[in-house]
Parts: sequence; C-alpha cells; structure tokens
Amino acid sequence: MATLADSFLADLDELSDNEAEIPEDNNVDTADMEEDIDGDLADLENLNYDDLDSVSKLQKTQRYIDIMQKVEEALQKGSDVSIQGVGLEDDPEYQLIVECNALSVDIENEIVIIHNFIRDKYRLKFPELESLVHHPIDYARVVKKIGNEMDLTLVDLEGLLPSAIIMVVSVTASTTTGKPLPEEVLGKTVDACDRALELDSAKKKVLDFVESRMGYIAPNVSAIVGSAVAAKLMGTAGGLTALAKMPACNVQLLGAKKKNLAGFSTATSQFRVGYIEQTEIFQTTPPPLRMRACRLLAAKSTLAARVDSIRGDPSGNTGRLFKDEILKKIEKWQEPPPAKQPKPLPVPDSEPKKKRGGRRLRKMKERYAITDMRKLANRMQFGIPEESSLGDGLGEGYGMLGQAGSGKLRVSAGQSKLAAKVAKKFKEKHYGSSGATSGLTSSLAFTPVQGIELTNPQAHAHQLGSGTQSTYFSETGTFSKIKRT
Repeated sequence: MATLADSFLADLDELSDNEAEIPEDNNVDTADMEEDIDGDLADLENLNYDDLDSVSKLQKTQRYIDIMQKVEEALQKGSDVSIQGVGLEDDPEYQLIVECNALSVDIENEIVIIHNFIRDKYRLKFPELESLVHHPIDYARVVKKIGNEMDLTLVDLEGLLPSAIIMVVSVTASTTTGKPLPEEVLGKTVDACDRALELDSAKKKVLDFVESRMGYIAPNVSAIVGSAVAAKLMGTAGGLTALAKMPACNVQLLGAKKKNLAGFSTATSQFRVGYIEQTEIFQTTPPPLRMRACRLLAAKSTLAARVDSIRGDPSGNTGRLFKDEILKKIEKWQEPPPAKQPKPLPVPDSEPKKKRGGRRLRKMKERYAITDMRKLANRMQFGIPEESSLGDGLGEGYGMLGQAGSGKLRVSAGQSKLAAKVAKKFKEKHYGSSGATSGLTSSLAFTPVQGIELTNPQAHAHQLGSGTQSTYFSETGTFSKIKRT
C-alpha cells in the first residue's frame, strides 16, 4: 500500500513530465522579448540627457522646416480663396492645414519633453518652483528670468505670472534649499528655455494660419465659437476629422490647464473648461450659468464639426442656427420663474342639487331627523335670556327649554314610526304572529267544585266585554260584599 509521501512524489513526477512536453516555441518568443527589452535599454543608455539636441529633435527635421516655410509664405500672401470646384481632400491648402494640425500636436509633445529637461536641470537651484508654476511655457519664462539669482526681490516677474503666484514664489525662494547651478548646466537650461519659447511662437504661427482659413475649412464651427477658438480646438484635437470623432465631454476639456490658486478660494475658478471659455458666448454668460453654457457649446461644436467634416453645409448656416439656439437657451435660463397666480374660488351653485329619493332616503331622514327637544334648544325668544349649563351665559345654552311661554310644560319624546316598526317586528319574532295562541296557555283549570276542569280559555275572554260591561253589567259578574267590623 502506497504511503502519502509516495503519492506526492508521483504527482511531482507527472508535473515534471508535462513541463518537458511544452514546445520550444515559447522559449524562442521569450528570447525575442528579452532581445527587444535589451534593445530598448540600450537606446535609453545611448540617450544622453545632458545634451539638448539628443532630447529635442523636432526643429531639425525636414518636415518641420518645410511646413513652417509654407505657413510663413501663406501668411505673407494673406487669406486666399481656395480653388473652386476642387474637393476638400484634394485641395493643397486643406492638406497643409491637416499637416499643420499634426505638427501642432508634435510641437506640444516636444514642449513637454523640453519642460521635463528644464525641470530636471533647474531642480537643483529651485526645487519648489515646479509645484508653483505648472504651465511649461510659463515655467520656461520664469526660469530664464530668474537664472542663477538667489534673491528674487531683485528679479521682476511682473507680467509673467499673476501677482498672487509672484508673492508665493518670492516667499518660497527665500526659504529654498537649492544651490546656484554651474555655468555649464545653467547655459544648457537657458538654451532649453529659448527652444521651448521658439516652439511656442511656431505653434502660434501655425494656429494663426489655420485660423485664417477656418472660414473655409470649418465654417459651422467658426460660426459658433469663432475662428480663433475653432483653430485651437482643431489643432489640439489633431484635425477636423479627429474633432468630429471626439465626444462633447472631451471637447469641453481641450486646452484646460492645471491651475494653482496658491491657497485662494476656488469659488470663482473654472477648472473643467478649456478653450471654450475664450468664446464670446461664454464670456457674456452670467457666472452661475457658465458651466451649463460650456456644456452646451461643446455639444453644439461637436455637431458642427461633424457637419464640416463631411462638407454638409459650406455656407455655415447650420452653425449660425446652432448659435441662435444656444443664445435662446441661455436667455431662457435667465428668465425669472412665472409668478404664482391666485386661485379663484369656484362659482357657487345657485340651483339646489338634485338628491335621490325613495324609501331608503326617507328612512335615513327619519333616522337622523332632529328631535323636538333639539328644536327647542336651537330656538331663542326675543328679549328673554336663555339658561345655560354653567350659568351666567357660560357653557352650553338650553334655548327655549324650560322657559315660560313656550307653550309646553314638558317635552315628550314620542316614539317614531321607525322605532314602532322595529318593536313590532321584534314582538312578532319572539311571540308569534297576531291572533295566535301562546304556547304557555293551558286548557286545564283548577276549580273548588269540580277540581280539574277542561275549559276553553278564550271563551271567557270573548264573554267579557270591554269597559263597564265587564264589571257592572256582566251576567257572570257579582257584587263584592264588604264586611264591616
């Protein structure tokens, strides 16, 4: 008989056999994955983070140079009407706009890379600055302005940051643990700041060119949010087609920045709003309704972008209709609620209401009829005070009850017809019908003469008359003799 240890060993042998049967293809795939990982690590090791050119390569590409040259030429020529009769996809100017949108996204990514480079270098000098200034371009401007200066009271940051953030930066710099940067590191940092600012100016040129052509490319979106905001939305989304495929909740957030309020109130700040807050409709809307207006603008802009992406309405009438609808809704939101109207009383019925009649109604009236006693209690004689239960007019008044001159000495409560009928039915139920002989009546009578006699009890009753006949003039009756003593 095998022991428990022997069964465990047998199971382990079966597992080892199954592992031996696994095909060798998995080993090959694992080897390929290891080679890919090693290759990526080699690329990361070869990347020199101290060299700005190895980190930022967009400005030296031929694609960037060609597109920027075409954009500058187009801006110098001014807005030109596209070739009529040519499809939108075949229009060279539209192709340039699509390339500009793609380039603007690449420029944004390049600015983020350069911002990380600047932040890593300048962290030794002012480590708290990155938590106070979040936007990459603002951070680059502040770093270039401060440089290696330790006393920020000598640096004028007016115009670069809001006054509240400037105050916080100055106070934080006085207690920072950073040290001045070496000249070589400072030079690379300032060069990186210059390159970030150049990329930002190039992006503005691209957006200006796209904005000048938005009346032809996206007339409906431009009619709602304006050409400038439409160009920024297209540039951030990556083109008109990408904007049309994007849901409205994401369009609302395009261009939103992470805001640092430096401990101030968040009551008046709009966090989840991007480029749409720059539209004229948003700015003219009252602050309590701005978030609703922003959602409405994002929804209508998405619909207009879908119309423009298929060239559904080149004239822009759809966008203008959407804009009128938005303005009407915002105006409707601002209307005060309707005043509460007083509810008039219903017209009284001049004619008496029809009531059903019949035996049941007569019975009900008789059952709930007012009694004579209650009638007297409800009446009062002129000039005679009524008696009350507590006296001196206090308590329940008795009306004409018990007063002289009422015409009645006593109020008799007569039996009603209904009560008489009920009593009659009760009597018939217990004593039989009228004229019937009671079951307790016996025909045997005890007499002193005969003893027990069989007589008819009703015969004597018929012989006796009524009134005086049964007493004085009766044939069988006798005079009563009174003995005198």
